[in-house]
Amino acid sequence: MSKPGAGLPVSIDPSAAAAPFEQLRAGVVEAVQSGRLAPGDRLPTVRALAEQLGLAANTVAKAYRALEADGVIETRGRNGTVVAEHGDAGRRALQAAAADYAALARRLGVDPGAAREIVDAALHD
Repeated sequence: MSKPGAGLPVSIDPSAAAAPFEQLRAGVVEAVQSGRLAPGDRLPTVRALAEQLGLAANTVAKAYRALEADGVIETRGRNGTVVAEHGDAGRRALQAAAADYAALARRLGVDPGAAREIVDAALHD
């Protein structure tokens, strides 16, 4: 496990079209997927990272909330924020999409068997 903030491999381009919080979120996801950040690695505190990147603390907090909602990182209270231990980002994205699909199928009144048939057909195309 790394020290908090030890060389977080993310940078922000102020001239980029993407908002700084999105650049930070995408940068952390890419670092996790590439293995530059490993499960259990500690991330800097919101304030420390905001200072390091020249961002507002609220911007970093927003990115951290989005990353936590996506299951990429987890906050462990006084023990800090770390890269999540389970699954890869791609699998979590598919799980989230599946949950959204299931919720939509329920709202539309599609029975589970028919919903699975639709997914199977899409996977075989």
